[in-house]
Amino acid sequence: MASATKRIWGWMLFDVAQQPYATLGLTFIFGPYFAAVAMGAFVTQGLDAGAASARAQSLWGTSQTLAGLLIALSAPFLGAYADASGRKTTWIAGFSVITAICAWSLWFLHPDGTNLLPVLAMFWLGFIAAESAANINNAQLPSLATGHRIGRISGTGAALGYWGGVVSLLLMLLFLAENEAGRTLLGRPPALGLDPGEREGTRAVGPFIALWFVLFIVPFLLWTRDAPGVAQRVPPLREVWSNLAATFRDVLRRKSLGSFLLASMLYRDGLGALYSFGGVYATLVLGWSIVQIGIFGIIAAVAAAIITWAGGLADQRIGPKPVITASCWALMGVCLVMVGVSRETFFGLRLPPGSLLPDVLFYLCGGVIGGAGGTLYSASRTLMVRHAEPDRAGEAFGLFALSGRATAFLAPGLIALMTAITGSIQLGFLPLILLFLAGLGLLGLTDPQGDRAT
Repeated sequence: MASATKRIWGWMLFDVAQQPYATLGLTFIFGPYFAAVAMGAFVTQGLDAGAASARAQSLWGTSQTLAGLLIALSAPFLGAYADASGRKTTWIAGFSVITAICAWSLWFLHPDGTNLLPVLAMFWLGFIAAESAANINNAQLPSLATGHRIGRISGTGAALGYWGGVVSLLLMLLFLAENEAGRTLLGRPPALGLDPGEREGTRAVGPFIALWFVLFIVPFLLWTRDAPGVAQRVPPLREVWSNLAATFRDVLRRKSLGSFLLASMLYRDGLGALYSFGGVYATLVLGWSIVQIGIFGIIAAVAAAIITWAGGLADQRIGPKPVITASCWALMGVCLVMVGVSRETFFGLRLPPGSLLPDVLFYLCGGVIGGAGGTLYSASRTLMVRHAEPDRAGEAFGLFALSGRATAFLAPGLIALMTAITGSIQLGFLPLILLFLAGLGLLGLTDPQGDRAT
């Protein structure tokens, strides 16, 4: 295998290494476990069930907000420092060590709430480290290939990451994570002799994520070295700040880059809201159970893996901008379904009692959210490459990360406001359509080939 091919495969396997931290940690295993443990701990302290649940959700949400702010604000500086030092792989290795240690620490959250706050802090520290490593990893993309091959590499890497999420989730559900009866999805106690009474199967998600991360990060560290010929040094902070300031001034004078960053800020905010509120719609509007929501999540992840790979091929053939546009329109279609379909009605038409049409439609929406969301991320990464100077890619992707989180409050706030005004959960999703349309409008001002030559 040629060394250039090894570099590409190593880079793509980083996505596989990182994905379970989000899939297992943030969404499906540790997040729900933390909420249940925190609620129980607060009830023990004297709160009623409703107040304890609200406090647990508030604690998790506040921590997530703070972590997102730290990632957003630090990303441009870390990218600039990695560029100036010439040591992107070294930075990724350092963040990877932090990620693995923090992931392992999740084991120490006991069902009675022991170590609740320390483990919460470690989880979000690991999340910050993983996201920071991912931002610098994205900045290596321009050095892997040239021209249209970038789109295929980006799409394939993202697709492999989603497959990693699916496989890791199935392994946890089948062999480790136990329900309240102490049984896994196979109807057996957790593997390896783990004690279901102490929720050791579920707590094993921490060591599982850590070992998975180490397993797949090793090929990356062995194969994906920094581009040859780049001097490695320790740059003075004054130089880093000067380079970063120049990059911000550069954004102001480059119409295509500026419009793209603003566009991605809006449509990625809309996508994030669909990820966050899809389960809310399924629960409150359709009355779905946890099992149905879990199936919805698996459908979304599998669709993301398949469609993102296909999107990478389309990106290579026609470019990233049409792929982004198509993804936004598909996600707007999901928003229309959420606004117009309920358990009783289909866009104003009454449905017969017990109709499965709303369930079938929203399962299909899960596939669209996963697939279009994956291609949106992958193609946006490719379009950012077309706007990034290769020797300052870390700075560029730092700004890309900043734009992806700068208005993370906007979509949830608009949903809450519209819901309060209309008194309707479904009409609360109307602002998402406006966010996607605004993003497409700004994307119209973006040069599909990028503007770094100017």
